[in-house]
Amino acid sequence: MNALKTEIGEDRTLQRLQALGISLPEPPGRAGLYTQCRLFGENMVYLSGCGPQIAGTPCALGKLGGEVSIEEGQAAARACMINALAILKKNLGSLDRIDKMVKMLAFVASRNDFYQQPLVADGASRTLVDIFGEEAGCAARSAIGVNVLPGNIPVEIELLLTLKA
Repeated sequence: MNALKTEIGEDRTLQRLQALGISLPEPPGRAGLYTQCRLFGENMVYLSGCGPQIAGTPCALGKLGGEVSIEEGQAAARACMINALAILKKNLGSLDRIDKMVKMLAFVASRNDFYQQPLVADGASRTLVDIFGEEAGCAARSAIGVNVLPGNIPVEIELLLTLKA
């Protein structure tokens, strides 16, 4: 993925992260045979699903509506997004190359009677808006309830975004 990297001096997005008290972790490794980040078209990037691992350990386990509260689910969604940004930083060289978030897809492991997946996804959406602003950070979005996710994590998030020309 080195073809995506460019050398950019000042990274304004990293300064914004610091102002928000967010530090990017080492990007999580792949959990299988796939590409984490794929450039396509003129300026589009697809980011494979990211989980809520912090230092290699999931910040929560279980299902929403069961072992995991909405607040814990939102924190897990936020952790997913921070991991996603770490992967993007590694592959793009600078988060300043990001133009807009186009679509976010949140998978939420849910009990059969849990219907508040959008509230859980708000944890990731709020993170993007806080970092990139409403115009660039607020993506179109789907929040899907699923039976299980890998490793019993409660949330997994994918992104589609555009790069600056």
